[in-house]
Amino acid sequence: MINYEGKVVIVTGGTRGIGLETVRAFKENKAKVILFGSKQETVQNAIEKLKTENLEVEGYYPNLNNYEEVEKTINEIYKKYGRIDVLVNNAGISANKTIDNTTCEEFEKIMNLNVNAMFNVSKAVIPYMKEVRNGVILNTSSMVSKYGQPAGIGYPTSKFAVNGFTISLARELAPFNIRVNAVAPGITNTDMVANLPKEMIEPLIKTIPLARIGEPRDIANAFLFLGSDMASYISGVVLSVDGLART
Repeated sequence: MINYEGKVVIVTGGTRGIGLETVRAFKENKAKVILFGSKQETVQNAIEKLKTENLEVEGYYPNLNNYEEVEKTINEIYKKYGRIDVLVNNAGISANKTIDNTTCEEFEKIMNLNVNAMFNVSKAVIPYMKEVRNGVILNTSSMVSKYGQPAGIGYPTSKFAVNGFTISLARELAPFNIRVNAVAPGITNTDMVANLPKEMIEPLIKTIPLARIGEPRDIANAFLFLGSDMASYISGVVLSVDGLART
């Protein structure tokens, strides 16, 4: 148990998969948690789901590609709680088309959500973290940011950008005692993976030395650690959580 009592945590992309499990993990460890989602309906569904587990959280659905809208939402949260301790930039989308079949609009959409949205939310919270000279920004990268993938060029490109953003922002914000790190998940048992046929998943599992795919809680636990005082001397790190997968 890592105690986040009294701390305020924002998780983007927090309505399902890794994001929802990250919300759950921080809340179980006594944080005040605010999740962001893309739609009012999905945000409300996530809140209701957590409520059945006796976990009370708040939710918002700003357009993460609209800085003014993001800034307004962050200001509301700060006015209510008087602090923002941890930001988890988890919102993102993947891709698997070859470059021949990828439109410019599709590539732009991936970069907008995976990179530009991360910039917008980080930019909005940083003034409040600077004010108290404390805070943690955590970003969701991917194993493909290191090894690439055979198709869906936009996704690894965006995650390479996440790594560069993480390492550079960590240097920029270090004088303000604000830490910036990323978690790079491997194959993880999200809804998307669960819907894939066994004949596709089983060969992938055989490439992982730990002989299993990751669970969302494996990734959430990494965020939980990196956001805590136990990681107070760790910044600018892209932490692989992939079972030693190297594909």
